Amino acid sequence: MPTPKYKRVLLKLSGEVLAGEEKNGIDPDTVSAICREIGTVLDMGTEMALVIGGGNIFRGLSGSAKGMERSSADYMGMLATVLNALAVQDMLEKQGYPTRVLSAISMREVCEPFVRRRALRHLEKGRVVICAAGTGNPYFTTDTTAALRGMELKCDAIIKATKVDGIYDKDPTLHADAVKFDNLSYDETLARHLGVMDATAIALVRDNNLPIIVCRMFGGDIRRAVSGESVGTLVSGR
Repeated sequence: MPTPKYKRVLLKLSGEVLAGEEKNGIDPDTVSAICREIGTVLDMGTEMALVIGGGNIFRGLSGSAKGMERSSADYMGMLATVLNALAVQDMLEKQGYPTRVLSAISMREVCEPFVRRRALRHLEKGRVVICAAGTGNPYFTTDTTAALRGMELKCDAIIKATKVDGIYDKDPTLHADAVKFDNLSYDETLARHLGVMDATAIALVRDNNLPIIVCRMFGGDIRRAVSGESVGTLVSGR
């Protein structure tokens, strides 16, 4: 078993990845496969927090664009992340990994409120902490939530798992000549408008020098990234 380079990480997942090929909703087989990938990291002894988007159910920005009041749309998006968090929690526990869902919006019947010290204690006890409901505030994305929680929970790195194997200068699924970056600085990422995370999130991690690793969701890349292997794209202060 490889020795992890990072003792504690925050894994950021898009909501869309939970839908699998269906594009919308939650596909149990896909969630199961994601949890197996997570399990390979937990088996190394790495502590993990998760932030999951809600775009497979409802995306606040899209709702706002279609005429909804932005705050209301964002709150709906936050509730969607709670559904995803509960789905991942259920599957992880079926695979034998203890978890806690901590929500920025109080809903005590289904999950705990997010309290930083409580979340840290759960991590120290080997539980996966799934952070739900964003920051609890409209106008903030789950990318920003990942940056915020990553710093609050003293994580060594943020890993953003996607459908592609890193950051490219343009969409590799549409452009055969897309060029992959192995390393980027925070400022380069912002200047190039690469869209890996929103500008607020990048600015937060830059100010606190928290590295971001962008890699594939499947194929063992998350485990290799945690082990310190050169995989995906590393965004750091360089």
